[in-house]
Amino acid sequence: MTVTTAPPAPAPAKPKSSAKDKAPDPIAELAAAHDLTLSGARPTLPRYIAQLWGRRHFVTAYATARMHAQYSEASLGQVWHLVTPLLNAAVYYFIFGIVMHASHNVPNYLPFLITGVFVWDFIGSCINAATRSVQSNLGLVRALHFPRASLPLSTVVQLFQQLMVTMGALIILLFVFGQTPTLNWLLAFPTLLLMASFCAGCAMIMARIGAKSPDVSQLMPFVLRTWMYASGVMWSIDQMLRTDHLPQWVSTALKLNPAAVFIDLMRFALIDTYTASQLPPHVWLIALGWALVVGVGGFVFFWKAEEEYGRG
Repeated sequence: MTVTTAPPAPAPAKPKSSAKDKAPDPIAELAAAHDLTLSGARPTLPRYIAQLWGRRHFVTAYATARMHAQYSEASLGQVWHLVTPLLNAAVYYFIFGIVMHASHNVPNYLPFLITGVFVWDFIGSCINAATRSVQSNLGLVRALHFPRASLPLSTVVQLFQQLMVTMGALIILLFVFGQTPTLNWLLAFPTLLLMASFCAGCAMIMARIGAKSPDVSQLMPFVLRTWMYASGVMWSIDQMLRTDHLPQWVSTALKLNPAAVFIDLMRFALIDTYTASQLPPHVWLIALGWALVVGVGGFVFFWKAEEEYGRG
């Protein structure tokens, strides 16, 4: 007789544990009770702005110290802040004004050139120096907790302080070349503010890129030199557009070039022979747009990688 056995009954299924059934983490509860957060965690944007505002004195002091230390070992010291752009202007005047005749049909070419060189020197230096601002301060970034945006912003503040020195010299040179003060000179102040906002945004964009890819800093001099030649520093964009038949997209790109826009606005403010007819249409709106879009966008772009700086 064959005996058949019943299959064993299946084991009762274990009830699925939910997140509510898990025992609370005492460390997490303790951290929450004392308002502790993960080290290096990115704060919210409003809190980050508040932290950065709280470090404003550090940003200014750090920028001032770096400016004084830059030429501390040179015999002429801080005079080089003024001599360097003047030497650049002299070289450009010889090459473009005399050899290449770029001064033809450009009234007051020397004030035109010097103004362009001083403004471009600020824009180009901000972007070039900010590219290395995080990477060259890794020791500070890893040792102390502070908003990392302080580093590229301190670079812009440092160079803006230097720009104020060169602008004072520019005013003296304008008197020497026969320029007289007019109400248009007051337009230099909003131009400086819009340009500083634009440069701060560019600085934070390039600081994040440079922190991620240090090799970018080696390419920046070539990129900036190309941008400088396309910005009308040594030649008149308006004069070229009147005489040369360029494709429409090239003309539009030259008119919307932010560096050229700020250079043109400064020339319009300080040089009496540089008239409104030489400015692109809606130039103030273009300058405001560049300042807001790049300034705000660059700040948000840098903030989004706050917890990544100094790691790896």
